[in-house]
Amino acid sequence: MALTDPADTRFGLGDLLGLRGAAGWLFLIILEVTIALYMIKNFAEVSPWAALAGLILMLAAGALVMVVPVDPLPIPVAVFAAAAGPVSATLIVASMPLGGHSDSVWTAYPTSYVLSVLVLRGRVRIAWVGVAAIALVVALAGLGPQLESRAVVGSIVPVGTVAAISVFAAIMRPMQRSLRLLREEAMLRAAAEATMSAAETERTQQLARLDRVARPILERIADGAELTAVEREECRLLEAELRDGLRAPQLVTDELSGAARGARSRGVEVVLLDDGGFAGVPEWVRKRVIDAATRELDAANAGRVTVRVLPLGRRVLATVLATAPDYDQRTEIDTDGRVSVA
Repeated sequence: MALTDPADTRFGLGDLLGLRGAAGWLFLIILEVTIALYMIKNFAEVSPWAALAGLILMLAAGALVMVVPVDPLPIPVAVFAAAAGPVSATLIVASMPLGGHSDSVWTAYPTSYVLSVLVLRGRVRIAWVGVAAIALVVALAGLGPQLESRAVVGSIVPVGTVAAISVFAAIMRPMQRSLRLLREEAMLRAAAEATMSAAETERTQQLARLDRVARPILERIADGAELTAVEREECRLLEAELRDGLRAPQLVTDELSGAARGARSRGVEVVLLDDGGFAGVPEWVRKRVIDAATRELDAANAGRVTVRVLPLGRRVLATVLATAPDYDQRTEIDTDGRVSVA
C-alpha cells in the first residue's frame, strides 16, 4: 500500500489491492480527510491545544502507514502508528472538563482506520496491541467523571474494524504468496529474455563487423590467390583489430582503432584490455580515456603501448602505458576524468 513501488520491496497486499501510484495517493487523501473530520469534533469538547496535538498525531500516523514503501512496515514506524491513537485519546480524555457529557471518544474511530491499514501493511500483532491500548484508554475514561459510561462502547469500534481487516488479510495471504511467486517468475523470465536479446544483438553486430572488415581478404584466401606482402600485412593488422574487439569492446571506436592500426603499421606493439571499469561512468569520461589513448598511439613510433581499463571500484579508471628505448610514460585517468602523466 505504499505510494512508491521500488524494485527491492516485497510484494504486499498493497500490490494486490492496486494501492500504488495515483490510487495510493487518493487512498491517502481519503484517509487523512476522514481522520481530520473525526478529530475536529474534539475542538468543541476539550482545550484547543490537546485537540490540535491529537489531530497532528493521528494525521502523522495515517501518512506514515501509507508513504513508507517497505512491506512489512519497519517496526519503529508500526509502533508509532499503533501508539498514536492511544496517546491522542489519552490527551483528549485528560483535557475533558469534569462532569462532561460527551458520549463518544472520537479518536477511537480514526484509530481503527490507521490500525486497519497497519494490518494490511503486515504488522498484525502490533495493530492488535494498538487495539488493546485504545480500548483500555476508553474503558478507563468511562470510569472517570469526564466521560459518560456508555462511551466505553467506542472501544468496540477499533476491535470490530481491525478484526474484519485481519480476517480479510488472512484470507488473501495465500493469493498474495501465489501472485508474488508469479511476479518473481515473470521477472526472471523477462531478465532471461533481455539477456538473450542482448546476446543476439551483440552477436549480430560482431558478425556484421566481421563481414565488413574480413570478408574481402577471406574471399581472396578462399579463392586460393597468393597474397602479396601488403595483403599479408593487412591480415596481421586485421587479426589484431579483431582481437581488440574481443579483449576491449568498450575501447573499440573508429578513432582509437585507426590510431592502433597506424601504430601497429609503424612497428609498435599495441595491447588493448578492458576489465569492465567503464560501467556506470559518464560518456565524457570514457571519451577522455579514448582521446588520451589515441594521442599516445599517434605519437608512438616504436616500443609498446598498453591501454587498460581497470576493474570497477578502483580510483583509477584507465591507464595508458607507453614504453620505448628512449621513452617511458604512464598516463592515468580517474573516475572523475582527471588525467595525470608520470
